[in-house]
Amino acid sequence: MPMTLAPSEILETVKMLQLQNLDIRTITMGISLRGCRSDSLEQTRKKIFAAITSKAERLVRTGEDIEKEYGIPIINKRISVTPLAIIADGFGVEEMVELGCCLDEAARQCGVNFIGGYSALVHKGMTEGDLALIKSIPKTLTRTERVCASVNIGTTKAGINMEAVSLMGHIIKETAEMTADRDGIGCTRLVVFCNAPEDNPFMAGAFHGVGEPAATINIGISGPGVILEVVRGLPDADLGTLSNEIKKTAFKITRMGELVGRVASSRLGVPFGIVDLSLAPTPAVGDSVAGILEAMGLERCGVPGTTAALALLNDAVKKGGAMASSYVGGLSGAFIPVSEDAGMIEAVAEGYLSLEKLEAMTSVCSVGLDMIAVPGDTPASTISGIIADEAAIGMINRKTTAVRIIPVPNKSEGEWVEFGGLLGRAPVMSVSKGDSRPFVDRKGRIPAPIQALNN
Repeated sequence: MPMTLAPSEILETVKMLQLQNLDIRTITMGISLRGCRSDSLEQTRKKIFAAITSKAERLVRTGEDIEKEYGIPIINKRISVTPLAIIADGFGVEEMVELGCCLDEAARQCGVNFIGGYSALVHKGMTEGDLALIKSIPKTLTRTERVCASVNIGTTKAGINMEAVSLMGHIIKETAEMTADRDGIGCTRLVVFCNAPEDNPFMAGAFHGVGEPAATINIGISGPGVILEVVRGLPDADLGTLSNEIKKTAFKITRMGELVGRVASSRLGVPFGIVDLSLAPTPAVGDSVAGILEAMGLERCGVPGTTAALALLNDAVKKGGAMASSYVGGLSGAFIPVSEDAGMIEAVAEGYLSLEKLEAMTSVCSVGLDMIAVPGDTPASTISGIIADEAAIGMINRKTTAVRIIPVPNKSEGEWVEFGGLLGRAPVMSVSKGDSRPFVDRKGRIPAPIQALNN
C-alpha cells in the first residue's frame, strides 16, 4: 500500500522548514582521484581538473532543481576528493601548492563553495608526500578560497603520531600569520583529526576515503532549530521522555535527508552514500545547539550538567537517525563550534564556557574543539598540546575528535573576531599559560589503547 501522510504531519514538516531553520546543510559529491597520477605535474593537474569537473558539472544545478521541486533548502553544494597526499606522493611543497590551486579552480568551475581533500593521513607515520602536503598547507590556504585541508594524526588502532601533532601546531600558527589581514581566516579551512571518517560530507574535514567508490553522494542535514522547539515544548518532561521525543524528531529529519540523497543520486547517476545527521548550528537566533542544552534546564551552556545534557542529545540524535536510514555515517550527532553557534558565543562572552569545559564536552559530542579563537601569541607547542589532548579523547573513546582552532594574529583574550557568514564571530578565549613544549618535543607515537586489540 502507498504511504499516506496525515495533514498534521505535512504541516509539521512545513513548520520545520519555514520557521525552525531545518535544511539540507550540504550535498557533497565524493570523487576518487586515484587514477589521476601522471609522471609530470602538468599532466596530473589536467587529470585532476578533468575528473572533478566532468563528474560534478551538474551537481549544483541538480541541487537547485531539487530545492525548487521539493521546497527543501539546500544550503551548500560541495565536493570531496581522495586525500591529495596519496595522489601526489613524490611531488614537492611548491608542486603541492599548484595542485591545491587546481582543486580551487575545479571547485570554482563547478560552482561549489568548498572542496575538501587537501588532506594527509599520518596517524602512524609520514611519507615524503605527506610531509610536503602538510608543509604546503599555509601557502595553499592563503592562495585559495574554496580548498579545505585536513590531517588525521591519530586512530584508536594506531595511537597518536606526536611528530605530526608537533608539526601541526606550527602549521596552524603559520596559516594564521599568512592570513593575518583577515584575522587568521585560513585556519577556518584547516582541521586536525583523530579517527577521521572516510564519508564525512561536512567541511573543513571532508575527504573521499580510499575505501569509497569512484564517486558517491553524501548528505549532511541540520536541524538544531527543530530539536530546540521539541525541547521547549516539553518543559516538565523527564529526561527519558525528552530523549524519546528528540529521537523521533531526528528520525523525521533523517528521512528528509534520505529522500534528497536518493533523488540526487538518481539524477546524477552516482551511488548514494550516507546521510550525516549532524546538528550543525549557525549564528542565526534559534539555530543553536547551546540553545537546546539551555532549554533542557541549564541556565547557560557551560554550567555543571552541560556535558550530561549534550550526551543525552547526541545519543538520541544518533538513535533516531539510525532508525531512519540504513546508511547513516559521517559524523552524525551534535556539533559545538563556538563562532558558528549564537548560544555558544554568548556563553563564552559571559564567562560560563571555557576551553577546558569545551574539551570535556567533546568527549560526548560529534567532533571536537571547533571554530575556537585564541590569542595570536599562543605558542605552537600549546596548540599542539590542545591537539594531543583532543586526539587522546578520540583515541581512548573510539570516536572522531578534531581541532579547528584560530590563533588570531594581533588579538588578545576578550577581543572579538569577525569571520562573517556561516563562520560567524567569536570572543578570543583564554588559554592556559603553562608550557607544553617539553612534552610535545618528545615526539614519537603515543601507543594505541588496549581497545585496539579487539580483533
